[in-house]
Amino acid sequence: MLLFILLILLLIGLTYFILLPLTQKSNELSLKISLTNQAIAFSGLTLFICSCLWIVFDKSTPEFQFIINTNYLSVMGIDGISLFFILLTSLLIFLCILDSWNHKIAIFKNQEFVVYFLLLELFLIFSFITLDLLVFYVFFESVLIPMFLIIGIWGSRERKIQADFYFFIYTFLGSILMFFSILILLYETYSTNFLILHNTFFSIEKEFLLWVFSFIGFSVKVPMFPFHLWLPEAHVEAPTGGSVLLAGILLKLGGYGYLRIVLPLFPYASYYFFPLISIFCILSIVYASLTTIRQIDLKRIIAYSSVAHMNVVLLGLFVCNSNGLQGAIFLMLAHGIVSSALFFVIGNLYKRHGTRLLNYYGGLGFRMPLFSCYLLVFCLANAGTPLTFNFIGELMIFISLIDKNFFILLLSATSVVLSIIYTMWFFNRIVFGGLKVNYIKTWSDIDKKENFIFFILLFLTLLFGIFPNLILEYTHTSSNYLYELMQFKLISMHN
Repeated sequence: MLLFILLILLLIGLTYFILLPLTQKSNELSLKISLTNQAIAFSGLTLFICSCLWIVFDKSTPEFQFIINTNYLSVMGIDGISLFFILLTSLLIFLCILDSWNHKIAIFKNQEFVVYFLLLELFLIFSFITLDLLVFYVFFESVLIPMFLIIGIWGSRERKIQADFYFFIYTFLGSILMFFSILILLYETYSTNFLILHNTFFSIEKEFLLWVFSFIGFSVKVPMFPFHLWLPEAHVEAPTGGSVLLAGILLKLGGYGYLRIVLPLFPYASYYFFPLISIFCILSIVYASLTTIRQIDLKRIIAYSSVAHMNVVLLGLFVCNSNGLQGAIFLMLAHGIVSSALFFVIGNLYKRHGTRLLNYYGGLGFRMPLFSCYLLVFCLANAGTPLTFNFIGELMIFISLIDKNFFILLLSATSVVLSIIYTMWFFNRIVFGGLKVNYIKTWSDIDKKENFIFFILLFLTLLFGIFPNLILEYTHTSSNYLYELMQFKLISMHN
């Protein structure tokens, strides 16, 4: 019932914010203020309902809960995995809309801004709750539309159109291959229901073909080298809210697709191709980390570090054991919080000073002490420091690799060393040293709204770093069920 209420609320809210300007006769400024305030309240209500789902969720069973069976969108429901992606989506949408309050985005394009973000939230939540492969694909691709418009309309520089098409073409072309695999699955099984497909067996040759098509489609979304080129461009040109959702949620759609489709449907191919996957993951980690070190655009630094972190996630997924799966899910959620926090912090600087180039900053610890403290904690979390969110996920993934291949573990663990190097270099250049008064003469620390946003993200970063079982006890049964399903299908194929 709660899931049904959530969907109805999203549909009503989206309709309301589309039609509201047609029903209001007040002046333009008061209308925009009203729109912003109501959007914050509405997104907060959505977050509250998602939190209620977490409270009443039964963590003892791997079965899907809050089932909705419709004739139009097939079956919908959530398990311990999709629950937290829904929570993450609603939280980041709420913070993005709150961040736009009293900002130039809210002044000039308020209605469209709210509508596109709510539309994005609706598509994302449908992607996470649907139990039908074809419906998942429809919403998986629909997410491109509002994000394309957000980057194209509110991008910060002249290259935004080029970056917009980079983002759209790369992700769309990758998804064409995934669509072919869906058509083949539909022809073979006459169904696209996840629960039916999970119990369907394929010949080895067909499984290999379907795995390759699906893997490439999701690899572009993650992204993995060499399909990563769209991500830094999109991040640099997107507004702060767009960058937050790109890093915090859209990259997770690729990982979620592996969990829902690739691993349970094609377990033999997933095991078989693990050496190849590990090579590409290690290349991505090392390449992205070294590239991060030489960047001078603050957003590019976080974008390339996201590529490295998400490829650690891929190693955890395809090591195909329970620890690896739980660690990958945990690290995806951690990256969603920590990378979003860093993009909010950088957006704070850009909003004040109009530049993201590292060369113009220095000595912020003297003039912006509160800002510098928040930045320090988020940088430590991004580097995987103990007692922070990222640390638990990375630790579980590395533990899962011990029994698989120690050499892969050794190479993938370079991500920890490299992340410390580029993160501390990034922090040191901004916070310490002398003030660059030749370029920026007026400095101001964060305001109450920014402090509220940063504090929420800081609290979650430390809370789940210290008490990881708040998440792991919910994802444990679902990830174990996925692992046992893969083992069962592998044993059955050998017999």
